[in-house]
Amino acid sequence: MTREQLEHVLRAAAAIANENSMVVVDSQAVLLSFPNAPAALLVSREVDLYAAMHPERSDLIDGAIGAMSSFDETFGYHADGVGPETAVMPADWMMRSSFHYIGELTAICPEIHDLAVSKAAAGRDKDADYVRILLKEKMIDVETLQARIRCLDAARYPVDAVLAWARRRAFEAAA
Repeated sequence: MTREQLEHVLRAAAAIANENSMVVVDSQAVLLSFPNAPAALLVSREVDLYAAMHPERSDLIDGAIGAMSSFDETFGYHADGVGPETAVMPADWMMRSSFHYIGELTAICPEIHDLAVSKAAAGRDKDADYVRILLKEKMIDVETLQARIRCLDAARYPVDAVLAWARRRAFEAAA
């Protein structure tokens, strides 16, 4: 996905949700903070997002411009309307988020380490690839990543397992 494609999805989602603030919580959020991100981080053709003030409108977004929609078929990329609970991040992630202005639209983006926490908590193969690249490209620091993982609610998430997962990715990135 390119920055222009991300902006297209954001504008379309904002129009559908009738809201000017969108939160992007997936891998393509990297394009907001790092417009020249390595191509290997930009392979996804979807954007997980929700309307900041009305996350319940995610179903509208998903239905109109989601996977297998005419939008997706026409452009080759789409939005996944999600909710605030989708991405597992430290409770205070919003304090570190950045705001990106696209015309009248405000795109809210997690700080890159918080985004990496979400990937570590999900722990899929594609997440491992993503975090390895962030580490290898020195876009994130392993100590900061681990500190953020430790901020997760241990009653809800397997913090020790997520930390071990992150350590493995750091070892692989250094190899």
